[in-house]
Amino acid sequence: SELIKPYLGSKYKVTEVPKSLIFHMSKHSGPVNEIQWCPVREQSHMLLSASMDKTVKVWDAVDTGCCLKTYSCHSCAVRAARWSSCGRRILSGGFDSTLHLTDVETGKQIFSSKTEFRISALKFHPTESNVFICGGFSPEVKAWDTRTSKVLRVYKAAVQQTLDILFLPEGREFLTSTDAVSRDSADRTIVAWDFQSAAKISNQIFHERYTCPSLTLHPKESVFVAQTNGNYMALFSAQRPYRINKKKRYEGHKVEGFAVGCEFSPDGALLVTGSSDGKVFFYNYHTSRIIRTLSAHREACVSAVFHPVLPSLLATCDWAGEIKIWQ
Repeated sequence: SELIKPYLGSKYKVTEVPKSLIFHMSKHSGPVNEIQWCPVREQSHMLLSASMDKTVKVWDAVDTGCCLKTYSCHSCAVRAARWSSCGRRILSGGFDSTLHLTDVETGKQIFSSKTEFRISALKFHPTESNVFICGGFSPEVKAWDTRTSKVLRVYKAAVQQTLDILFLPEGREFLTSTDAVSRDSADRTIVAWDFQSAAKISNQIFHERYTCPSLTLHPKESVFVAQTNGNYMALFSAQRPYRINKKKRYEGHKVEGFAVGCEFSPDGALLVTGSSDGKVFFYNYHTSRIIRTLSAHREACVSAVFHPVLPSLLATCDWAGEIKIWQ
C-alpha cells in the first residue's frame, strides 16, 4: 500500500482519535465476531474478519475498502480467527468444533483438525510461530503445533468455557478468562498458566462477580486490561501475583453480555473499546478518563482495533455484520 510505505521506516507517532468514516464494508451476512490487522507491517493494509455467517474474509481496509478473499471452510459460525506472524496463513476456529490453518493466497487448508468442543478463543504463541492455544466450550485449553497437527499440552481449568486467551510477554505464561462465576465465589474468572509445565500459577486474580469477555496487553508497560461484564475495564499487573489496580477503572461504555473487545493504541496512550450500544469509547490510559466517544454503529460494536502503522486509523465491527474504517 502506497499509504503505508512512508510510515514503514519511521517510528510510530502519537495516536490521534479518528474523526471521520473512510470505508463502510458490509459483505458479511451475520455478526462479525473479531477483526485483526495483518501483523506484517508491509502487508498491514489487510484486515481479517471472522463472522457468524460461517466465513472468514480478508479486506483491503486501507486503500480500497474492498473484500479481497472469502474463506468458507467452516460449517458453523466462526468465532475466532488470527493471522500467523508471517501474514501468509489464517488460523480459524468455530462452533463446528474444527480448526483450520488456511493459506491466504491459495485458500487451501494447511492443517485441519476436529476438536471435542466448540471453539471461542485462539491465540498464537508470541515467539513460537507454529504453536497456538485453543479454548472454547470445555474445561480444558489446549496448545497445538501446526507442523505436526498434534496437541502439545492440555491445561485443565474446571470451568465451562474459555472466553479469551492472552499471552504475557515472551510467552512463558498466559492468562485465560473463563465463565466460572458463581454466587458465592469469583475465583477462576482469570487464570494464569505456566505455558511449559501446564501448571496453574494463580486463579485468585479477579474477585468481582463478573466474567471478562476479553483481555488485552499494554504494548510498553507490564500491565493488562480485562473487559468485564460489569460495564468497566479493570487494570492489572502483568507480573505475578497479577494484582488489580484499585485506583484505575475505565467505565462509561456498556458490555451487556456481548464479547466486547478492548485494545491499547500502539503507543500505549489510549485504550479503546466497543460498546453494546454501538459506540466506541476512547480512554486516556493514564487518567482513565473518556477522551471521546464515536457513534460508530447502530448495533453492538464488539471490536475496535488501531492500525499498527498508521497513527489514527481504526477498524470497528458490529453485530449487524458491518465493518467500518475511521480516520
